[in-house]
Amino acid sequence: MNISKKNTTPAHTVINTVLKVKKSEKVLIVANPETNLIAQDLYTEALHAGAEPTLIYQPAKKSMDSAEPAVISALKSEPDVFLSISHVKLGKDPEAVANPYKTEDGRTFDHIFDYLLDGKKTMRAVWTPGLTPDMFNRTVNIDYALLAERCVKLGKKYENAVSVHVTAAGGTDITVPVEGRTALFDDGDFSKPGSGGNIPAGEVFISPVVGNPKEAGSGCNGTIVFDGSMTFGDGDAIINTPIHVIVKNGYVNSVTGGAEAKRLLTTITEAEEKALKMEKDGKLPAGQGEIYKQNARNIGELGIGLNPAAIISGNMLEDEKAFRTCHFAIGQNYDGDAPSLIHLDGVVRNPTIVITYKDGSTFTALENGELKIQDSILRKTIGNIEKSL
Repeated sequence: MNISKKNTTPAHTVINTVLKVKKSEKVLIVANPETNLIAQDLYTEALHAGAEPTLIYQPAKKSMDSAEPAVISALKSEPDVFLSISHVKLGKDPEAVANPYKTEDGRTFDHIFDYLLDGKKTMRAVWTPGLTPDMFNRTVNIDYALLAERCVKLGKKYENAVSVHVTAAGGTDITVPVEGRTALFDDGDFSKPGSGGNIPAGEVFISPVVGNPKEAGSGCNGTIVFDGSMTFGDGDAIINTPIHVIVKNGYVNSVTGGAEAKRLLTTITEAEEKALKMEKDGKLPAGQGEIYKQNARNIGELGIGLNPAAIISGNMLEDEKAFRTCHFAIGQNYDGDAPSLIHLDGVVRNPTIVITYKDGSTFTALENGELKIQDSILRKTIGNIEKSL
């Protein structure tokens, strides 16, 4: 069946525009019963593209669950293209957690997926934790050329940056060190080996410099007030009572608020305890349990949403791509120097984001949620979007 009623279905767009699947390429699709319809459409479109697709189902996995052994084995076949069409998560790779993959340059990877994508760079991929048919319909068929332009222009603003100051009317006021870090894009162009990202696409994100609990002023410092939505160990949700997170020397120091705050703290605590237990059980290398525990409170990401079709719906896959938002992640980062069992995204509405450079100059990337990139095409597009809100 076709999920979309449009002439160009979302599945066709993903296979032919986003991934540019070619004839005879090996395509692996892993799905859950809950994502069956989308996965079937993607499988059919891959066949039409002349590829050699394989579709595997596994039960839905939560943040700290392991993927089925058959899924890990299928990934070890090193497909050209991989699509994780997950109801929640793909699942961890327990073999690689215990014995990480290593590249010639010394980098380590605790999942075969990350090793093939970012280590060997032989695979390209799409991953969709929480994708629904409704979201698939609304957010996939967008102008990817325009999205790529936005990503490039905003990403360049991070070059030679030292820090980022994020404030918002809800109470967020935090300084994020980024010196030496490179901005990453989820621009919907995953056509080259080593490239990949979410569907729906649409964000620019960066990993803050990792702090040191014993070094005052290191890492991120300040307050984050999550007032949009949040990822928890058992799923995502709209935030009814804002979650106040105090960050000190790069790590979460306290979490306060209502029921959502308790839910977040429970997830963090579970990740800390499980990391120590995994080392004790030999599922993490000696000494890594404490590292994974510490990084369960790390601030691992600052991202800015850029998909004009995305809204805050209580599903983080879409929420973090919405205009007029930024998001922070608690847990593992994208630069590989803060491994953790969790990566919990949380959305902040209508932020002001000011980037400071080595020479002392600044650039305001967002002001009260409004993107400030100076480009005539972007100004026109953003103006039209804002009028429709």
